Amino acid sequence: MTKTREAAKGPVLIEMEEGAPAPKVEEAAPVPDLTDVPQGVAMQQVAALAGRRPSRLVRWFWGSLLSLLTFAASLAAYDYVTGLIARSPILGGIATVLLVVVLAILALVALRELAAFGRLRRVDRIQKAADAALASGQLAAARGVVGDLTRLYDRRPDTDWGRARLAERQGDVLDADGLLRLAEDTVLEPLDARARAEVEAAARQVATVTAIVPLALADLFAALTANLRMIRRIAEIYGGRSGTLGSWRLTRAVFAHLVATGAVAVGDDLIGSVAGGGVLSKVSRRFGEGVINGALTARVGVAAMEVCRPLPFSAGKRPSVSGVVKRALTGLFGRSG
Repeated sequence: MTKTREAAKGPVLIEMEEGAPAPKVEEAAPVPDLTDVPQGVAMQQVAALAGRRPSRLVRWFWGSLLSLLTFAASLAAYDYVTGLIARSPILGGIATVLLVVVLAILALVALRELAAFGRLRRVDRIQKAADAALASGQLAAARGVVGDLTRLYDRRPDTDWGRARLAERQGDVLDADGLLRLAEDTVLEPLDARARAEVEAAARQVATVTAIVPLALADLFAALTANLRMIRRIAEIYGGRSGTLGSWRLTRAVFAHLVATGAVAVGDDLIGSVAGGGVLSKVSRRFGEGVINGALTARVGVAAMEVCRPLPFSAGKRPSVSGVVKRALTGLFGRSG
């Protein structure tokens, strides 16, 4: 027994079959350079840019500067119109009418932005009420959430069938979890499909531009614009138009969440399973960078769906990031398997 153990500690020799060619060192595959693995630089920069919250001093500076410029422009317009009226009443009247039209348009834009913020707050309230109803299990609270959800989409023709189906069947459900799942299946499932299509389109666009366009900063610009547009469209799908300021608020909230949780990172098994191995070993580093950026864009899109969706995803309903990436990038750079 002792001799057997001592023999096991020695070198192990594997005898080759007679006639088999000896392996040649020069024909061995090269060791991969792990320092040159694509890291999704464009998406990392977009996340840092969109998720960074300016300091209070910076916000005061830009607010003061905007106020000063607005005051100077208003004073210059007033002096111009009054001077023109003094020289020529007809031309001054035309300038006054045009100035009133511009001010009216600006007021309408401001009202639209306020309405957009109101819609975002409404969706936030429904989300919080749904979380509270699920935590407490109260059927009355769940019915209140379903009522708010129905009123949110009462002017959306694309939800007519789902709302009718929900009204027809909600009386048969006697628990909060089942009622919210029914609302999810009837009203939100078609909206989820449209949102997933937007995420796949954005991931495909970012991956294509990164891989094909060799211009400096082109991938950063494409990633930033595609992600902003994707988040705005997802917000429109779930809650209507979000406005310019509302879209930026949503974008900053999504990226701040991703940066805080470390989700915008390449070093995990998700990105490796989707974009590693089979793909990156067959294509150039530029194409690999495109795949990584597309995968990170898909991850941002799924996070945006969670932020903009009125109800939280139930078990099995949350889109798989790896599935979204595979559908978006299948056939883009050839087969990955």
